[in-house]
Amino acid sequence: MSLRARIRDGDAEAFEALYEETARPVFAHAFRLTGDWSAAEDVLSLTFLEAWRLRHRIDADGGSLRPWVLGIATNVARNLRRAARRYEDALARMPRGDRIPDFTDEIVGRIEAAERLAAVRRAFGALRRHEQEVFALCVWSGLDHAEAAEALGVAVGTVRSRLSRARKKLEKLAAEERERPAARRQVTGDHEHVARSVREERR
Repeated sequence: MSLRARIRDGDAEAFEALYEETARPVFAHAFRLTGDWSAAEDVLSLTFLEAWRLRHRIDADGGSLRPWVLGIATNVARNLRRAARRYEDALARMPRGDRIPDFTDEIVGRIEAAERLAAVRRAFGALRRHEQEVFALCVWSGLDHAEAAEALGVAVGTVRSRLSRARKKLEKLAAEERERPAARRQVTGDHEHVARSVREERR
């Protein structure tokens, strides 16, 4: 039985012989078509995968299968070039990406803001309930004294006195927070650790 017939019938040893005979010329042909060693290797692999898939089309009679294999390699290289062009065209249509910003300072800033907010929450929690209500209305919600008084159903003078007491207490608690250097050093160290970790993660 001829090599052609054996390959058409799925003889693996016959196909291996075809590979040994034609792999070098197929690679050279692919390199000339693509101008790239890596692309030529891809063409070589795909050519013989395709040749095995199409083996049933081989005529039992005839000469060397080299022209047939090189024809497959030509089609494979053409298809790869088309795929590469489609990929390049798709990339060209994509918007240009801007430089990725460094979010380290922003992240650390958010942590600092969160810690300041937590400190405010702690101080706010130390106020009496009616002081909390007045402070929240006047400072956080932006109501004036008359509007806060209306909201709470109390006199304007009551709002003023409660707000005054709330502010004095908060100022005292804030001063106590500032007098904790060890705690602040720990927070600063934590911030620096976070910054280093974020920068290392971005590398």
